[in-house]
Parts: sequence; structure tokens; C-alpha cells
Amino acid sequence: MGGKQEIRTAEGAAPVGAYSQGLVVGDFVYTSGMGPLDPQTGEVVGDDVAAQTHRTMRNLGAVLEAHGLGFDDVVKATVHLQNLKQDFAAYNEIYKSYFTQPYPVRTTVGSDLMDILVEIDFVAYKGR
Repeated sequence: MGGKQEIRTAEGAAPVGAYSQGLVVGDFVYTSGMGPLDPQTGEVVGDDVAAQTHRTMRNLGAVLEAHGLGFDDVVKATVHLQNLKQDFAAYNEIYKSYFTQPYPVRTTVGSDLMDILVEIDFVAYKGR
């Protein structure tokens, strides 16, 4: 299967801890959990879950693109929402707009997030 290859891009939010933006392992790409941080300033973008979901998806898209992939290559998503009941519908509408069917499998949970409303990570398949 081989080793791990790191993915880094200035177009996505920079890590704020001891983790990589993404890793390639075999035929799969794994992203870190990303939130709505502006790649240039590191500041949170948006005051509501819709704006924060758009920025988060753009950050994740940049990591995928840095390895020649796109949203259609995503096979699994894990989503954390600060306010699950309140924000699910708005987040889901934005999230859905980035994909075509069949949608990736997904787990969405409520979590205690640090100063953000949404965090998402992906697993993508590159073995076409």
C-alpha cells in the first residue's frame, strides 16, 4: 500500500495544531476536520451556519483540488455542528449544493466546537 503523502495548499485553511490538511494513503485522500477559516487571515468567516458551511466547503475543496480531485470523488463525510437541531437544515442545503448524486455517505453530529458553527472532514477515492 505504501506510505503517506501530505497534501498542503495555501488555498485552504492552514492547520492550527499538529495535523496535516490532507493525507494520501493508497487510493484514498483523507482531509482533516476543517472549519470556516479564511486561508489568508486565519479568521472565522461568517456569522451563521450557511456562510460558515460555504467557507468550510471551499477549504475542503482546495485540499481535494491540490491533489487533482473534486467533490465528486468524496465517498464519506463527517460533520460536526455546534447547534445540531437549530442549524441542520441550513447547513444541509449548502452542503448538498456541492455534490451530485449519489451523495457521499455522511455522519452528522452535534459537537462542542471552538468558536465555529461547523467542522467537516472528507474521505475521497482517487483510484479511477
